[in-house]
Amino acid sequence: MVGTAVPSCAAETITAIKECSVKTRVCRLYGPKDLRIETDALVPPGPGEVMIRVMRGGICGSDLHYYLNGGFGSIRVREPIIMGHEFAGCVEALGSEVSHLSVGDRVGVSPSQSCGACQYCMAGLLQHCLDMHFIGSAFFVPHEQGGFRERMTLKARQCFKGGDRTDYSALACAEPLAVCLHAARQAGDVQGKRVLVNGAGPIGALCVAVARYHGAEEIVVIDLFEKTLGVALQMGADSSINLNMASSPSELARYRENKGYFDLVFECSAAQAAIENVVTLVRPQGTISQVGVTGDLNIPLHLLVSKELQWAGSQRFNEEYAEAVTLLSRGSIDIKPIVTDVFPMDAVHEALDRATDRSRAVKVHLSF
Repeated sequence: MVGTAVPSCAAETITAIKECSVKTRVCRLYGPKDLRIETDALVPPGPGEVMIRVMRGGICGSDLHYYLNGGFGSIRVREPIIMGHEFAGCVEALGSEVSHLSVGDRVGVSPSQSCGACQYCMAGLLQHCLDMHFIGSAFFVPHEQGGFRERMTLKARQCFKGGDRTDYSALACAEPLAVCLHAARQAGDVQGKRVLVNGAGPIGALCVAVARYHGAEEIVVIDLFEKTLGVALQMGADSSINLNMASSPSELARYRENKGYFDLVFECSAAQAAIENVVTLVRPQGTISQVGVTGDLNIPLHLLVSKELQWAGSQRFNEEYAEAVTLLSRGSIDIKPIVTDVFPMDAVHEALDRATDRSRAVKVHLSF
């Protein structure tokens, strides 16, 4: 039955799943805005696997693209998929050959599933794996099913233990935080730098937190909404500029003087106008860390060349996921300001609608 209590003992839990057909509810997408809460049978953990009770899941931009448009770019939802790749939970059962986790552990789940055997994995560049699978992704068929469900069985190596009292909302933010930690690593030394964060969505707000953690001298954030800018200030920005305000041209003008002001830009919007703007604001031989992703854009190469800029792409993360869990568990980075809304699983449609409204929300979580 839905809601059946699962025993805390790992062996008893696995037996209960096998003998009693324990069920779990899932959020399954069939097409644009066709999201249904359904019930699936649980699969007991096998060797090297664990079963977790999912506690929190964050709605990402890719989830919104799946929900609203049935995909993005060439990636389309071609069969029913359980969304969600930002989630955390509690270990409820262990398969054999699992030694680094115990029943009751609070864990963040890395959605990356690298093959471990290709040339890039062998070189330690797991984020460039030639056969990368990703939880909650429609890239492959069959699709990789995600974490928006009450319980899930998955590989134990994807689970990273947090502190005994680490909030599940914090652990559910480990994935986007890892993205920002990797972007900072790609950008080089942040300490003492004057930093611009362009775009104050969840990734932008976390880039602010990462820049502050790494000792940036000054952090300015740019966006279109007062709500998101206010959150970015709470995450550690020194000042903000709302591009919708009449005063924004004069505020930006002073940062353009003498060929630019900022040593480092975290570009989180991937908008054409934003790209054209930030290259005028970064100083000669400064760095742009490109975190936002979109389709083809026109790049102002004359400024890239004449100012000798470094433009560093940033692809997901690798060892930064473990680092993110550690920082969140220690309280070194506080994500509470960015989690603006929490909805129960039964209100998933309302949660997705709220997540599309950047004037009201930054990061929206589902509670399971």
